[in-house]
Amino acid sequence: MAEIIQRDGTWAFDGSTIRITPGRHRSVPLFRQTYGEIAVPLEAVSGVVYEPERKHGRLRMRLREGADPLLQATGGRLPEPADPYRLTVDGDRSGVAEYVVAEIRQSLLLDQIPTEPTKAYLLPGPPVPVSVRSSDGTVSFDGTQVRIDWADTSDRVKRATGPRIIGVGDLVQVEWLPNSGYEDGFLRFVTREAVFSKLPAERDPYALDLWGSVRRDLLTALVAAAVTARLPHPSARAGAEYADRDRPPPAVPRRSADHHDVLLGRLRELGELHRDGVLTDEEFALTKAAVLRGF
Repeated sequence: MAEIIQRDGTWAFDGSTIRITPGRHRSVPLFRQTYGEIAVPLEAVSGVVYEPERKHGRLRMRLREGADPLLQATGGRLPEPADPYRLTVDGDRSGVAEYVVAEIRQSLLLDQIPTEPTKAYLLPGPPVPVSVRSSDGTVSFDGTQVRIDWADTSDRVKRATGPRIIGVGDLVQVEWLPNSGYEDGFLRFVTREAVFSKLPAERDPYALDLWGSVRRDLLTALVAAAVTARLPHPSARAGAEYADRDRPPPAVPRRSADHHDVLLGRLRELGELHRDGVLTDEEFALTKAAVLRGF
């Protein structure tokens, strides 16, 4: 067993798995503490390195492309302190860090772990259900459906469309950009119908506009990763994208009078926004379609 325990967290390697546990100190970012322990199988690792500095060094692990749904969803855009595959090491523990690196590297060589991209996710991603309250609303995922409940501060267009419920089968991909504190971020769920939509995040009924607390908004990456883990792997996505395009549309369920009244009310509000010039023709058409699909 090769193990290093630091205030920033713990790495423990048993020959087949690197178990990463975040530290509980207040300096450890909320994202890493919320994500919790990660068990990384050796076959998901492409390399590991220790970077010494005067007072503190860093352990860094590189995973094979396509191995981790979190890295796939965030596309390398996680702020460095929130990176779960990085560990700050005190200077007097550099020898232990180098020993951990040597043990992992030796196992990679002995097991002949390839470095090319994987054809399936080797890590499961965050557990579900997962729910995060952001600056634009609350997004939840139960493993089969995404639900977005808009906040009182959300754009009128979004609130007019009502809560958004999206099945995993309707999704093409998830797009995520963090809120940097200087520029807004977003979490967008790209459906087959809205794949070419160019609505800005603040008006897109399939996107959360991330403009508030950077620390809190960063947690939306957990939802992005959990959904990504249940979408077709990137290696298979291209061929499967149009596999079911000829499938007959599902039967339209009967709706109650209450549903009908709510639908008419929302369409009426969208029409008023369009007439007042708040919505362009394209934005009106897209949001109207989103409302109709929701019902």
